Amino acid sequence: MEWIHSHALAAIRFLRSPIEHVNVRIVGDAEMAALHGKFCGLQTTTDVLTFPQSEPGAPVVVDIAICFDEASRRAAELAHPIEQELLLYLLHGLLHCTGFDDRSEADHAAMHAEEDRILSAIGIGPVFQARAHPGDSTNGAAPA
Repeated sequence: MEWIHSHALAAIRFLRSPIEHVNVRIVGDAEMAALHGKFCGLQTTTDVLTFPQSEPGAPVVVDIAICFDEASRRAAELAHPIEQELLLYLLHGLLHCTGFDDRSEADHAAMHAEEDRILSAIGIGPVFQARAHPGDSTNGAAPA
């Protein structure tokens, strides 16, 4: 987890909004499905959920849940280290808290281009770009 921690700190420097505090919990499919159901009404697992604790425009304080099982499946499918997938999910959650969204096609493209920009800037390279289909993205569902 040290690798993820150090790379997340590097990535935060490239965000366009100040980050005050990030709490990350890595969960399995069962816990993620329960959270997804409770906060989004969907009884399925997902890759990342964000729980913003700060007001819009204020430095970001957020709790983020990322799914180890989903990351493991995607990393195996894309033949890259699971740490890169987990870092992508963490960054995706942070971007949701800094004004990015991925609900429309244009917003989706902008958000994932920003992920790849930041991951390239910290020496990882584009992780999202490797996906075969645009719909196979992190969905970053944030509770309403």
